Amino acid sequence: MGHLLEQVVSGRTDNNIQFVPLRNLLINLGFRERIRGDHRIFGLEGVAEILNLQPLPSGKAKSYQVRQVRNVIVRYKLAEPDDGN
Repeated sequence: MGHLLEQVVSGRTDNNIQFVPLRNLLINLGFRERIRGDHRIFGLEGVAEILNLQPLPSGKAKSYQVRQVRNVIVRYKLAEPDDGN
């Protein structure tokens, strides 16, 4: 989870994030997932925003949705420092 979290927070590879690992990252951060068609809807208690994600045909996440995920992670301080590891 650490490497992907760093990629998302850095914002340098928004066009190159795979959907399934991004989904797994949200689950690991404690988000609950609802599925409606090809939409994955994520919510977390204490987080006002709802994240609505859907994969591209290539299996990648949409870059604007990666930005939304980053904004929530940063705003709510969901990414803890790595203790230098």
